[in-house]
Amino acid sequence: MKKLITAALLFAAITTTAQEADSLKYRISLRDKANTPYSLEQPEAYLSQKAIERRQRQGLAIDSTDLPVSEVYIEQVRNQGVNIVTKGKWDNFVTVSTNDASLIDSIAKMPFVVATERVWRVPNKKIEAPIRESLLNNILKSDTLYGSAVSQIEVSNGLKLHEAGYKGQGMTVAVIDAGYHNADKITAMQNINLLGTRDFVNPQSDIYAEETHGLGVLSCMAMNAPNAMIGTAPEASYWLLRSEDDSSEHLVEQDYWAAAIEFADSVGVDVVNTSLGYYSFDDHSKDYQLRNLDGNYALISRQAAKVADKGMILVCSAGNSGSGTWKKITPPGDAENVLTVGAIDRKGILAPFSSIGNTADGRIKPDVVAVGFQADVMGADGNLTKANGTSFASPIMAGMVTCLWQAHPELTAKEVIELVRQSGDRAAYPDNIYGYGIPDMWKAYNSKK
Repeated sequence: MKKLITAALLFAAITTTAQEADSLKYRISLRDKANTPYSLEQPEAYLSQKAIERRQRQGLAIDSTDLPVSEVYIEQVRNQGVNIVTKGKWDNFVTVSTNDASLIDSIAKMPFVVATERVWRVPNKKIEAPIRESLLNNILKSDTLYGSAVSQIEVSNGLKLHEAGYKGQGMTVAVIDAGYHNADKITAMQNINLLGTRDFVNPQSDIYAEETHGLGVLSCMAMNAPNAMIGTAPEASYWLLRSEDDSSEHLVEQDYWAAAIEFADSVGVDVVNTSLGYYSFDDHSKDYQLRNLDGNYALISRQAAKVADKGMILVCSAGNSGSGTWKKITPPGDAENVLTVGAIDRKGILAPFSSIGNTADGRIKPDVVAVGFQADVMGADGNLTKANGTSFASPIMAGMVTCLWQAHPELTAKEVIELVRQSGDRAAYPDNIYGYGIPDMWKAYNSKK
């Protein structure tokens, strides 16, 4: 794996150390971005040239949501005695940690503060340090180039994109997940073009010692091991970002996700996959209700809805609650202008666990479906395995979307999303189970030739 590991800033390291002793975290929503040294006329101060060019190509304006959070406000909040955890410019907030809830009462009275909300409290259980799983690295070879993973591409007719030369080259993909256990040491993953990593939960962590979930997700797209497994975008370049804290389930993970998606935007990412979803929390007073699935209630959904307006495509998992009491999609899958992906088997039959729609305001969800039942993925021991979940349907689709956009760079993010929907086998009569159905990626490609 080609590696360029991004170093955490000294400030982030100091802040993380301070947070370790704090038992509470709060999201502080801010009124405006007054006193900012940044301007819309000089976006190169906070966006990469690639990000700027991506927007120019799609005719997208840089607006006030792109301006960084006011450092003047952040400093005034910090001076109240709290520690800064993270911040989000699109929704204009700063997240802080403290042991003293009364400090938040003082912050809430500041004239530039709109609202405060507790988003984390220290878990009751002891959190164990992650331990690396042992590697076997004796991956079995197949007689076929793609291995058994070929069928999860063929279901959506994506193999023809590869045969036409569109394998993701020149495209940048970000994966926002929980961890990428052993991805740096698995022999069959060493030729992935990795641009860098960033951990928004704990900047000091080893992202390759954390949870295994992101590893399996990454493999669905990025694997490029001939006669073992080839993913759906094997020649794309990848950023690995961590926003999910698997030790607990709290709203603060959406704050981390907000920082991660904004980072992806700033470095010029084209396509983002996130196989995460939220509806139930350790603090059950924060649990969502079905009426909250309007694409605007959850912070992560508000953030997701802005992604296409920044010129990126977000592909996300529908959720695995189809057989449970919740049944519905999970935020950010309810957001507008994203591709929410349900799970099917290789015969096109819906996986029983795949979450269903629609949104609370009546929009079609999921958008499309892809293989997520007995999907081929890489295991943390370095061997290929099978896994179930919309978590894997999403990156399988995201990789094909990446290749489609490579083939038609003249399209905007929203145009690609709609093109994928309309290529679905149920596009004429979409429903709340399959959405627009199984996309035909070759049909989508040819419809714009």
